[in-house]
Amino acid sequence: MAIIQHENTSYRTCGDLPAIGSRAPDVSLVDTKLRNVSFANWMGKRKILNIFVSVDTAVCARSVVEFDRFGGEFDDIALLMVSYDLPFAHERFQEERELVHVNGLSAIRHAGFGENYGVQIVDGPLAGMFSRAVVVLDENNTVVHREHIEHISTEPDYGAAFRALGISIDE
Repeated sequence: MAIIQHENTSYRTCGDLPAIGSRAPDVSLVDTKLRNVSFANWMGKRKILNIFVSVDTAVCARSVVEFDRFGGEFDDIALLMVSYDLPFAHERFQEERELVHVNGLSAIRHAGFGENYGVQIVDGPLAGMFSRAVVVLDENNTVVHREHIEHISTEPDYGAAFRALGISIDE
């Protein structure tokens, strides 16, 4: 269980992020074309999972834009943006900002992601939504980096996520 902060109050999540060195639990999510997807859709690619509350919040939105910007030149990395937002919200957001490298993914159709990744908020006004976290996987879906972001209004450490894949970025 992690403790996260939102508006000067602490809330709990269920479970913990997958451990570094462990095989990441497979996912079943919905993409912007309303298709069910899993890690098999990005077989052989390294993956950055940016997990967040909603694309309609400023910090979460900024993180999606930044991952698109930093990860755009790497064809072997899948940038997976995961929330409970509807697929339509992910698509609208990506189109409005002309994002082409990120994959907006929704957990609306498949229970279990939040619990499997330890990001499901269990109390307070955001109960049921996901806390902010980044999980980085190698091409075999082994966890090579994880960051559970303690305060909802804090951006992830983009540099650390890419360094876990042997990539240096200019932040």
